[in-house]
Order: sequence, then structure tokens, then C-alpha cells
Amino acid sequence: MSAYPMDVPPYQAQSLVANVIQSINRLSGPPVQVTCAQAFGSEIYVGCSNGELVRFALQATGGSTPESYTVLSQQALPGNKPIDALVLMPSISRALVQSDHQIYFYTLPSLDPISPQVMKPMRNVVAFAVDEQRLRRPPPSTSDPRQAVDPVDFCVIKRNSILLYSIRERLAYKKDMAFQEGTTLARRSGRYVCAADKEYYNMADLEAASLFQLMPISQDPSVVVKPCITVISENEFLIFSWTGVSTLGVFITGDGLPVRGTLEWNSHPESVSLDYPYILALLPDRSIEIHNIETQSLVQSIPPPESPEVTVDLKHLVWSANGFLVPSSQRSNKLRTTPVKLVRSRNKIAEQTSVKENEVIA
Repeated sequence: MSAYPMDVPPYQAQSLVANVIQSINRLSGPPVQVTCAQAFGSEIYVGCSNGELVRFALQATGGSTPESYTVLSQQALPGNKPIDALVLMPSISRALVQSDHQIYFYTLPSLDPISPQVMKPMRNVVAFAVDEQRLRRPPPSTSDPRQAVDPVDFCVIKRNSILLYSIRERLAYKKDMAFQEGTTLARRSGRYVCAADKEYYNMADLEAASLFQLMPISQDPSVVVKPCITVISENEFLIFSWTGVSTLGVFITGDGLPVRGTLEWNSHPESVSLDYPYILALLPDRSIEIHNIETQSLVQSIPPPESPEVTVDLKHLVWSANGFLVPSSQRSNKLRTTPVKLVRSRNKIAEQTSVKENEVIA
């Protein structure tokens, strides 16, 4: 294992919300777990197994104590079923929430439900994939409210079809096409959708309305593993295949062509996230391995957390397109007085030069 480069600061695991379930008000009932989460700016949005949607915000505590995330609001989805997926779209101030094979629409940052008269919940949804190139757009500028905001494209996968939509103030249907039955996971980048069924990864070209098979999720029929798909760029995905002794990460284009080299893990990752140029993989022992996708080298390995309660909660790695704030108690220690050379303005230099020339002439 190679050491991480000295000019690259190591990653570290830090607790943002010590115990989500104890932070919220809930009635008695079966144990509740966190099923998904997303973060943006100074807020964290959490979905739970009982259908609770919780919004945390970074609040000042005063004194020398760093800011901390506390509950700002919470609400329950209809049916009280587990929340399966949560996607934030800051550029249009919207959020998509999937629960019980339905997609619900909410506003950001307040997480107020959008009226069914404006956006009716979608039913019979197996999976959905928002164009990640659109997800990376920043939120609208507060200094220029007239700035044009483009809609966000996404696709909804049903039992044997895929439906294409765009969303802004309203939901707009575009078209649909036949799709691989049994899809369990999908990621979209531009015109391409990479999806996994129970056995294989598949690639769809939405403009050409074509679909073809890529490679098996597990090359050992006796071992079933979770599919992992990560969008690298507009025309590149990273997919993971268990060989029987290790897992290979293969970079592949929307045309199905392999690019770069391959990555390798001794065990199959539980969850994967991109922080370009790094790929972070959460392994079954709760350690995190970080590779550089440009060199395919292992640059860092973070051991499992020492705290038992953190180890239990460490289930997923979540990608945040526009970043989020992390409270730190080290900020004051990092401040140092530094001398700075000041550059005089050109006008001032010209005036002084002119005076000196006049003195010489006189």
C-alpha cells in the first residue's frame, strides 16, 4: 500500500450528528434507522425507516464551542414507509424523495411538500436517476434574481420501461423507451444511463434509444453482491464487479468502451463516492479506502472508527455535489499573523515619479 502524497491532506471521519434518532421527536414504536441522507451548505437532510424526513441546520453555540447541527424541522411521508432515496437539486431549489415505490416533490431548503396540483407524486417507481451533470450546477444567484435557471433532467425507471422528465417550476414529460426488467440501481450522466439488474450492468443511450449489456455484477455465481455505479464525467462511469477473490473497478464510457486502468479491492465495497480525483470506498469492515482515479493508486486508508456507536451507523458514503459545512474546533488554532507586502497603486507611483522629475528639472 502506497502512502498518500504529502501535498494531499488526508481525509478524516468526523461526527456531524451524534445520534439522529435521539435528536428528533417521535412516538413510541419499532426501532428507527437512518436510510439515506444528503447535505448542502449548512443543512443536512435525513430520511428514516419510519418515513420521517428530518432537516438539520448548523447552529452557533456561542463561546469557544464549535457550531453543531441541530434539528430545524421534521415531517412524515404518507404511509410511514422507509425513505429509499433522497436527491437535492439546488439549482432549482427542489428535492426528490422516493418511498414505497413513489417519488414525492419538496422545496429547498425548507423541505415543504409541493402541492399535488402542481407536481403529482409518481407511482410504481422501481428506481430513478437525475442527470448528475445538472446536479452539479450551483444554486441560483441571490444578487441576480433574474438569472435564467435551466430545468433538471431525470428519468424514472418502472418495471420494464424508462420515462424521461425535466423539472423546474413544473414537471414536464419528454418520452419513454423500453428498458431492462429487474433494474435495481441506475445513474445518469447526460444522454447515458448506467443501470444494474440482478445480474448485469447495462448501458442505455437515451438519444439513440438503445440498450446493451456490459458485464456481470458478480463473476462468481455462488456469491451475490450489491451493484455499485459512480458517475465520473459526462461520458464516463465506474462500475464494480466481484471476480471471486477481489472486486475490480472498471471505468467505462457511455459507448461501453473501457478507459483508464482498473481499481481493485480485497472485499466488495458497501458504498462508493466520488470526490474528484479521488474515489472513496466503504468496505465491509467499515474501513474506507481512497484511490486516485488518475493514477489508480491507493492514497489513503482510514481504519474503522474506534467508537462502537459510530461503527454501527457507518453504512453509506454520500456524495454532495455543491459541498457542505463542517464545524471545526481547530479554526482559531490555524490563524496566524502573516506579514503582507502592500503594492502601491499605479496612480500614486506615477504622481511620485512626476514630482521627482520636476525636482530634478528645477
